[in-house]
Amino acid sequence: MEVLLPLTVGCLVAAAIYLMLSGHLLRFLFGLTLISNGINLLIFASGRLSGGRPPLVPEGAKAPLGEVANALPQALVLTAIVIGFGLFAFSLVLAMRAWSDLGTLDLAEMRGAETQADTDA
Repeated sequence: MEVLLPLTVGCLVAAAIYLMLSGHLLRFLFGLTLISNGINLLIFASGRLSGGRPPLVPEGAKAPLGEVANALPQALVLTAIVIGFGLFAFSLVLAMRAWSDLGTLDLAEMRGAETQADTDA
């Protein structure tokens, strides 16, 4: 399990970079989602995978007793998932607007349409 998680993170990040460099806006958005998931796994793995109990403090004690799971990486990943979904939704709306205005999602054609619009104005 210790070797499988870094390999999974590496594969997700490599696939994300490949998609983000493809020059197509929709593939870029999928790459953005993949890299977000890869980083979430990396944060989760940095908290050390352990089979401890939930980090609850018994009544009258000042600290949890025995081995407990680290709650901080779980909270960070949950926050990152929510922020990542919001970023993806916003980016998807921008891509839909670009499609409706320019008629293409290819980044090179978008740059050409932008310079052509500047010369027409």
